[in-house]
Amino acid sequence: MKSLLDAVYGPRVRECSRLSRRAVLGLTAAALPLSTATSAAAATAVGGERLARTGVQVRGATGLPRKLTARSWLVADCESGEVLASFNAHRRLAPASTLKMLFADTVLKRFDRTERYRVTDADLADIPAGSSLVGIRPGLTYTVEQLWQGVFLRSGNDAVHVLSHMNGGIAKTVAEMQAKAVDLQALDTHVVSPDGFDHKGQLSSAYDLTLFARHGLKDPDFRAYCGTRTADFPAGGKKTFQIQNTDRLLTGAWGLKTYDGLIGVKNGYTSHAGNTFTGAATRGGRTLLVTVMHPDAGGNAVYEHTAALLDWGFTHGRSAQPVGLLVEPLSAGGASATPVPARKTVRAAAGAPGSPALSGSGLRIAEGAAGALALLGAGAWTLRRRRARTAAAGEAARTGSGRRRRR
Repeated sequence: MKSLLDAVYGPRVRECSRLSRRAVLGLTAAALPLSTATSAAAATAVGGERLARTGVQVRGATGLPRKLTARSWLVADCESGEVLASFNAHRRLAPASTLKMLFADTVLKRFDRTERYRVTDADLADIPAGSSLVGIRPGLTYTVEQLWQGVFLRSGNDAVHVLSHMNGGIAKTVAEMQAKAVDLQALDTHVVSPDGFDHKGQLSSAYDLTLFARHGLKDPDFRAYCGTRTADFPAGGKKTFQIQNTDRLLTGAWGLKTYDGLIGVKNGYTSHAGNTFTGAATRGGRTLLVTVMHPDAGGNAVYEHTAALLDWGFTHGRSAQPVGLLVEPLSAGGASATPVPARKTVRAAAGAPGSPALSGSGLRIAEGAAGALALLGAGAWTLRRRRARTAAAGEAARTGSGRRRRR
């Protein structure tokens, strides 16, 4: 464990960290740099080995939308947790403001919605330049409900930072969000800021974002906020101004039609992440979740992809056999993720999309640290081989038996 901590976090961590072994393993996977994301994903099978594979994963159903340019997407049944289809489900990408779902999962129940809070200059001093804002002003008093409306409707980083300072500060909130991700078994996620703004190393995946949405929608307040279209927001004195939800499938803005049965959940955009979106809709008594990350086209593409995948899920998806499962939180009795042998995982990643899938209790899930452990193990094996060769060469030189090779 000490060598693993040293390799990933540096030698100082082992003396001061109070994290459990499970949390360390989860945070180790989350802390992998973007350059190793592909290797890590290949050894990550949280929710089933098939979700670790690259390319489209679907079984028993046809008719998937053809013009999907997203770098990652996933369709799942919200109630059962069955993943009906996916594409690069565990690929680690910048999440933008969809990370605010994890923020809400972590902080939403800390304060009563009627509680009032007077905002100070210090509460707004650490907001990144270029952030999306709802328009919070220092010196004004807001209810907790209004602050959450600012988070969900306008994706306001100012509202996120005020709530974070109410919660004990940015660093404390980030640490709690990371711990929440570990509890949800969202091991692709590494939290750097609570607002989802572009920061080096801030990563998540379509699989993890879907976990965040599914967990949040079980809470009535979360569900109500993400489905609110408009709200009146304080402007000082007795004045207010109207804010509108930036979810275009919910409001029908920017030339899009509202999606029938849409519940929410959260959209996001930054110049680095591009567009991300997790949406949920109910039709015929069935609720589906769809996450889309980083489509090639412009602002409407993420919503168009989501609508198309929801349409598929409500029609063709009814005959789909699950290719994976959204795991339950550890705190809710979910089975802890366990390592999958790296050699077997590599074969699964290279397998054909039509090969047999795992489902139900037979799904094999892995800790997000499996990728890190595999990489570190490979490095140690290579180092041992090099040392052995060096020793052999030295012995050959001493005995006079060494021979030069021609190139």
